Amino acid sequence: MAALKAIVFIVAVILTVSGPARADRHLPTLPITEVADDGMYAQKWLYKSSLNLQVDLAATRKEGKRLVIFWEQKVCSNCQPMYEINLRIPRVIEKIKNNFNVIKLDIFGDRKITDLNGTVMSEEELAGKNGIQWMPTLQFLPESLAEAAGKTGKESEVFRLEGYLKPFHFYFIFHYVKSKGYEIQPSFQRWLGAVGKVFQAKNIKYDLWADALPPKMPNGY
Repeated sequence: MAALKAIVFIVAVILTVSGPARADRHLPTLPITEVADDGMYAQKWLYKSSLNLQVDLAATRKEGKRLVIFWEQKVCSNCQPMYEINLRIPRVIEKIKNNFNVIKLDIFGDRKITDLNGTVMSEEELAGKNGIQWMPTLQFLPESLAEAAGKTGKESEVFRLEGYLKPFHFYFIFHYVKSKGYEIQPSFQRWLGAVGKVFQAKNIKYDLWADALPPKMPNGY
């Protein structure tokens, strides 16, 4: 199917506000990520890219996962809360590691990258080609090489997140892609509204703006 392109900003959805969250795996309890020598945040669980997106996509598919690019830069104010809040929540990390291979690329980097259509260029050139403007940008690539045939990463991406979102939205974006929610509902916000109804039906309270996930999560998420 044709690639679905979406730019997500923090948009209010009518949801129930939670009470105090428990001190458990739904809070940012993991160690704070350190900044590496290259000036960017380090994560040990990042996928070791071959710098060939065709190879990485094929290998990721064999693992039964999806490939996503974290586009960042050395000075990135919105990357800081992503690493210091969202990516310190154990459940968020579990969701990502179990279902995705994450490649981190520098919007101004000079490493040579092979795009999905076989074109070789620098990270900076690829960022420009893909229209990467906001940091961080999470670019979710298609499931297979067949879906990407003859297309650039921008043309074949299934979803794009630009900027920082609080943990609730951030977590469910990964579930949206994992479950191929974009095939049924191209609008992430409408899809998330349906998730909210599930929470309400189960009388589970939550807060869109909290620096944590809800203490309880319905089965399947």
